[in-house]
Amino acid sequence: MKYIRYGKYTGEPADAVDLEDLVRRLGDFFLQSGFQSMYYGISEMDPEHSLEALREAILRALQEGDLLPEDLLSDGLRQMLQDPNAMENESMRQLLDRLIERLAQEGFINPEQPQVTPPPDRTPAGQLGRAQERNTDARFEITDKTIDFLGFKTLQDLLGSLGKSSFGRHDTRDLATGVESGGVSRPYEFGDTLNLDVSETLFNAVRREGAKVPIELNYSDLMVHQCEYQSSCATVVLLDCSHSMILYGEDRFTPAKRVAMALSHLIRTQYPGDSLSLVLFHDSAEELPLSALAHVQVGPYYTNTREGLRVAQRILLREKKDMRQIIMITDGKPSALTLEDGRIYKNAFGLDPFVVSQTLEEVNKCKRAGIMINTFMLASDYSLVHFVQTITKMCRGKAYFTTPYTLGQYLLMDYMSRKTRQIH
Repeated sequence: MKYIRYGKYTGEPADAVDLEDLVRRLGDFFLQSGFQSMYYGISEMDPEHSLEALREAILRALQEGDLLPEDLLSDGLRQMLQDPNAMENESMRQLLDRLIERLAQEGFINPEQPQVTPPPDRTPAGQLGRAQERNTDARFEITDKTIDFLGFKTLQDLLGSLGKSSFGRHDTRDLATGVESGGVSRPYEFGDTLNLDVSETLFNAVRREGAKVPIELNYSDLMVHQCEYQSSCATVVLLDCSHSMILYGEDRFTPAKRVAMALSHLIRTQYPGDSLSLVLFHDSAEELPLSALAHVQVGPYYTNTREGLRVAQRILLREKKDMRQIIMITDGKPSALTLEDGRIYKNAFGLDPFVVSQTLEEVNKCKRAGIMINTFMLASDYSLVHFVQTITKMCRGKAYFTTPYTLGQYLLMDYMSRKTRQIH
């Protein structure tokens, strides 16, 4: 007689990995800003990633431990993870490919097919070009879901380090009419939100006409609730992406990108009336969609602070908000200037009087437009400190002398508290 023996299905190791935990550990790989290229020969200006590099990053995450459940870690798998040549093992590559497949299925990455340079007779007219080697290395790009998830996790970590469990809007001392009541009622005035205090309104009518049915209401009987007036704010993050942000053995740009993503998530979920824009400045400056921030890498070389302020002003002057501010994150003094004819004047040696005077004139324009500038310095050399202190005095903003590790804490504390202070 034929028997069929059933055993307990324990599942595949790749299916037991928590993808959110994996994406969090791959955050630095996804957001790399060119710092690794200085030491490993990766192209600095190529924001794409190869699938082979992703396999290596996932393998490093697995080797760090805690991603694979202990009950699924067989002796053979444990030995494979400890093997320096694990990437050459076929079983390990199948495990890594399965994890990449799951990341794609869950929408964290978008794999792309290998690109092959077409032959000259198939290229557009006038663009024959020169012969190139075939690029058969499959690539991928991270999705908006990954960017949003990394921003949320960064925000969660930052608020946890601040000891904050909840946060609200920008409260002021003024009272207005709205949905959330926070003060005594007052008579209705034209233009108020019709958030009626029903009991006070009826009491006014009864006091005027006496207790009878039906109760006749007049315009003067109407009473409305008062609530705390909450202002809106337009913010531009002015992010320095000059080459110094990855020099001197420290990656300062990737933490700044993380903080900008966390601030974007905070505003979208907790301050829906606020707006956030992003401006990068280097030899020149340009506005960038927040969705493209994760792909940005450092470069070019110089620091054109004035052009960044110009672009930020144009954005803020379009916004009809109660408060307008620039959050400038930098690690270097201004060293470049865009001339009237479009040429770039550059001088990286000391504080160039011409560059500084023109930059401070742009700061003065921000002051006249009512735009506050809060500066977060990732370096503490004398010339930068002196320049930022001048900006702070002119715009009555705040200066934070910080590091890539404390940048997020200070920035979020400033954004949520709105208190005037300096941290040295």
